[in-house]
Amino acid sequence: MNWGKKSLIVLAAAAILGTAACGQKGNNSEADGAGAGGSAAAGKSNGILATLGDGNDSLKGKKIALIMQFNEGAFSAQYVAGVKEQVESFGGTVQVQASGNNLAEMSSKLEAAVNGGVDGILTDHGTAEALKSGVEKAASKGIPVVAFDADIAVPGVTVLQQNDQDMADKSLEKLKTDIGGKGNIVKVWVAGFAPMERRQISYKKFMDANPDIKEIAHFGTADKPALDTQNQMEAILKQYPNKGDIAAVWASWDEFAKGAVRAIQQAGRNEIKVYGIDMSDEDLQMIQDPNSPWIASVAVDPKDIGRVQARYLYQKLHGDKTDDKVVLDAVAVTRDALPKDKKINTTELSEYVEGWGKSEQGIADWMGKTGN
Repeated sequence: MNWGKKSLIVLAAAAILGTAACGQKGNNSEADGAGAGGSAAAGKSNGILATLGDGNDSLKGKKIALIMQFNEGAFSAQYVAGVKEQVESFGGTVQVQASGNNLAEMSSKLEAAVNGGVDGILTDHGTAEALKSGVEKAASKGIPVVAFDADIAVPGVTVLQQNDQDMADKSLEKLKTDIGGKGNIVKVWVAGFAPMERRQISYKKFMDANPDIKEIAHFGTADKPALDTQNQMEAILKQYPNKGDIAAVWASWDEFAKGAVRAIQQAGRNEIKVYGIDMSDEDLQMIQDPNSPWIASVAVDPKDIGRVQARYLYQKLHGDKTDDKVVLDAVAVTRDALPKDKKINTTELSEYVEGWGKSEQGIADWMGKTGN
């Protein structure tokens, strides 16, 4: 799975429970976060893990803090699992601290981690305003930091992000192809988060370039996103009750897609197709359902995100110079590419979708690697 100043203030005040890459279960403690990651990590991983090369025993036993704006839903659970897998393969341990989408609490947890003697810090989402002070304090103490999806500009900090504009482009082009380049669509999107703002740039360009595709409604909130989307989509379906009134829904986050799908199915309006961004095991099950309106989603394997982020942190612990920004490329997952005779999970998805779950980004020359 940051996010726009104006909306940020509203979100912080409201202590909203969601964001651009997660689900419906709010976990705010270390135990909860670890549990979510652990459940997603159960069974065999099919990804690439880096290992410590010879002569790097001094990197074993490192204590890593993962400070999260939120830890909700399957995407976040799988992301945490990826972080834990990779850090544990290096012989380290992870302390997960999620903040229930309360930015003040996230800032406080970051400060506590800096003062608590950890060896390295990973951050997940958040904003520059909430994180800058703590990150600068970490830098002053020589504690390396790698951020995910937060526009932090602090010297020495590496920021990891998905290629959000490309993700939006791919999902929108699939939508356009499937509806024949014309029709009414609904957009589900929320302002105030960096990934969302980047996705909106692509959406605006797409709509400007395709005048025969009309947006008839847009909405979105990070507070209980799937449930709120379901409720609002139900209202829109009543407002546009006839087949053909709505061709498709573009959901800028998988939590939005889930809510839209449930509303459409309950209304018996499966002629309306849904196109999303991000992917979890739960999402994949919905896309595989032949009766589901969810046709495609563009995503990076959330476990890969966690693995890659952890690798860059260990590069820093090793004394390597790392890039200021690392961009993860996404792939399109469509129902047509999936097997018809069995259900699969995201661990098996690489057998059907090229580029899924096999990222070797962040594996330095001094590291070894293993495919699980």
